[in-house]
Amino acid sequence: MTDHPIGSRYIDNLGLQLWTVRHELEKDVPGTLRAIKAAGYAQIELMRMIDARDIHLHAGELGLGITSAFIDWNLLVAPSATTMVALDDTVKAGRELDLKYLVFGYIGKGSRETIAQMKAHAAQANAFGLRCYDAGIQLCYHHHSFEFGPLEDGRTTGWEIFVNEFDSQLVKFEIDVFWMAIGGLDPIKTLHELKDRVAQVHLKDLQSGSARNWDEGSVTPETFKELGQGCLDLKRIIEVSAATGVDQCHVEQDQSPDPLGSIATSINYLRRKN
Repeated sequence: MTDHPIGSRYIDNLGLQLWTVRHELEKDVPGTLRAIKAAGYAQIELMRMIDARDIHLHAGELGLGITSAFIDWNLLVAPSATTMVALDDTVKAGRELDLKYLVFGYIGKGSRETIAQMKAHAAQANAFGLRCYDAGIQLCYHHHSFEFGPLEDGRTTGWEIFVNEFDSQLVKFEIDVFWMAIGGLDPIKTLHELKDRVAQVHLKDLQSGSARNWDEGSVTPETFKELGQGCLDLKRIIEVSAATGVDQCHVEQDQSPDPLGSIATSINYLRRKN
């Protein structure tokens, strides 16, 4: 037994992905950010760039940092002359906000079913990753669980394509331990395998006994648990994250009947001594 908090490596810079409190933000941005700060989080991860400047202003007044933001995934999945301009504007905004990471965080149904589609997304991510790199920003890919299901040949997965075809310097991973586990992969083993290719980790817990599911839209709300309330070995996940060079962690809980209560429960779990 040690006297260190479970999340000691990351607790002083712990982030919260704002998707967790999306409904609260719709009603009251300053009040929601104050609650996040009061719970003990050091930073927030933006769920989109659309209202980034407004949130950045309020967060700065509270002393909440922002180093990472999700971008509009459609811009990479369906590239065009218009989206190229929008991506340039995204990088420009990221520099203005002094972001360290931009995150490609989703691919919608209809655009992720074939090997050719996933290879095209990997190539587009590499190209955009170079634009980010030239601007001093690291692009990350945040997965869900659909990447772990087989594509049309019955064998190849989108995850395998991304691991093999992402440029390891231009596109890092933001591992989500919940989606990885429910998709059938071991987060601890995968962190070891990817080593320094993982820049960020999303921490959330998984309901015990949950079946493998490659369709993120069919996962029931009660499957998402506060840290320490599910079946994932979060202490070990955090230890391996630190050992493999993960830069920062963000708590996220996609569904909760009481999001502000949930984020307090999760950070308090990370503060526990072991």
